[in-house]
Amino acid sequence: MDNRGAQGAGSRGTGINGAGTGTNGTPDSGAVRAGQAPLLPAHRPVLSVLEASGSTKGVVLVLHGGKAHSREPVEARHLSPARMIPFARHLHRAGRKHGLAVWSLRNSVRGWNGPDMSPLQDARWALQQIAERHPDVPVFLLGHSMGGLTAMCAADHPQVEAVVALAPWLGPETPADRVTGRKVLIIHGTTDHMTSPSQSLAFARRASADAASMQYVSLKGVGHFMLRKVRVWQTLATGFVIKSFAESTGAGVQPSRAFTDLLPESSVHVTL
Repeated sequence: MDNRGAQGAGSRGTGINGAGTGTNGTPDSGAVRAGQAPLLPAHRPVLSVLEASGSTKGVVLVLHGGKAHSREPVEARHLSPARMIPFARHLHRAGRKHGLAVWSLRNSVRGWNGPDMSPLQDARWALQQIAERHPDVPVFLLGHSMGGLTAMCAADHPQVEAVVALAPWLGPETPADRVTGRKVLIIHGTTDHMTSPSQSLAFARRASADAASMQYVSLKGVGHFMLRKVRVWQTLATGFVIKSFAESTGAGVQPSRAFTDLLPESSVHVTL
């Protein structure tokens, strides 16, 4: 895994707060480990839900980025969760009438924190909340930076069917077997100096044999924070999720023409 810091984002709507210590729908991140200070009440993950119109047929879980090491609680004002709000809303507009809900996770703390893998614990808690409310629907993961790493690591949840990773924080240690049987799209800017495009491409090649499908998009001259080619990032992320959602559920929705123009069906590695 690349040891440089990484940042990402979340969304808003109906709120679900984490509390407790990981046994009954509560996050493991609430547990006190040996040598670790107990988490304060503010150190809890928060879910914001944009509901589907009518019955829910699928759920997107949006995962933001952060830092390599930090026990500071994540706040809504931080850029990492804020950065993903437009992605969540874009997805919701495209899918809500067809039964797609969008859940955005705000992590308990800002750091990955080595073997604690704090965001992964939060993501597994969030997936448990989804499973309790919607046990029979497909789940699609969308993560930026550290959230992209979290998405890859959490993809082994039985309801997860597809993963979109935006400028993900990947490395040689990132487990490829977690995406077995999943559809995966990785998008990375060629001038990203926070996370490594070459490591993302290496992961894509390593995981392609196990994944149901693996597509990789290189964005020329684009950095880490998705400030350039914003519409391309959003079109690709939303289009891939909508396409996967329609294939999984038979919902009468298709990705936009702009998406199919950017990422043809048979493409494996595209440079834009």
